[in-house]
Formats: sequence, C-alpha cells, structure tokens
Amino acid sequence: MAALRPRAPHLRVLGGFEDGPASAVIDASDVDALYRRYAPYVAAVAIRILGRDHELDDLIQDAFLNALRGLRDLREPAAIKGWLARITVRLAIRRLRQRRVRQALHLEPAVFDYETLAAPAATPEQRALIARLYRVLDALPAADRAVWVLRHVQGEQLQQIPELCGCSLSTAQRRLRRAQAAVEEGLAHE
Repeated sequence: MAALRPRAPHLRVLGGFEDGPASAVIDASDVDALYRRYAPYVAAVAIRILGRDHELDDLIQDAFLNALRGLRDLREPAAIKGWLARITVRLAIRRLRQRRVRQALHLEPAVFDYETLAAPAATPEQRALIARLYRVLDALPAADRAVWVLRHVQGEQLQQIPELCGCSLSTAQRRLRRAQAAVEEGLAHE
C-alpha cells in the first residue's frame, strides 16, 4: 500500500454531509438557525470519527445540548463552528470509549458494515478500502483514532487538532504518528 499523504484528506469518497454556505451570518441566540447551519458540519465530523451512523443522531443532539449550556459564555460569534467541532470531537471520543466497553461486555457487536459510509458514487474498491480502514481504526485507542481521522479524513490542519482534541501539539503529533503506523501496518496485513 502506498504511503498516505499527510496534507490532503484521503477519503473524499466517504458519504456524508457538506458544510453550509460560509457567508451565512447567524445570530448566536437563534438556536434554530444555529442548528440548521451547523448540524451538517457536526454530523460530518461525528460520522467520520465514529464510523457508524446509528450513533449519529444522539451525538448531534448531545453536541447541541452541550453547546446551548455554554452559548451565553461564547465571546466570539465567529468561533461557533470551531467550538461546536471541539464539543463534537470530545463527545465522539467518549462514545468510542463507551463502544469499546460495550463490545468487551458483548453488549454491542464488534462487526459493522463500514462500506455504508461510502458516498453513493464510490467504486466497490473504494468501499472495500473504507471498510478495511475503519476496521483498522476500530483497534486504535479513541484519542489516536480521532486525531488520525481529523487529519487524514476531515482534512484539519495539524495546528488545529490540539484545540479540537483538548491536548498539546506534541501529544497530537505523537498520537498521529502512532495511529499512522498502526493504519499502515493494519492495511498492509488486512
């Protein structure tokens, strides 16, 4: 398998959600408009980290409930998107950890059809690659998985990832290197 390029998102064939128009100006007190504007973005981040859509609705609701609790304290309205992304990433990491516990207790199946994540136009080969990749990601610690997905799937800049994950840059880099090595090894042997 060829080495993954670190600068561009690799899985553009993932199905999902597109961010709304960048020019939209929304009053932070208009909760309905905030939800309509940013729910697709929150969903995109969540599904790419989680890899499963059956957890998506609950995570989006939890993200916006958490956001509503702190909305009045937000000083910069332009920071809403990043703030929601931080909330979403932290909730997704928590859900990944809970999933691992549920699987260990045999309360949740360990096997999932990750090919359903692919966009409708994805080729069968692309669908198979996505499924293989997410099976490898399932074996990673939740924080490592989130950092790798944010960088290589979501396309976040390395400097942005520590803020989204609530860690230092050196921790994010260490997690990214560890995850990259595991992904490369896992895809080579799967």
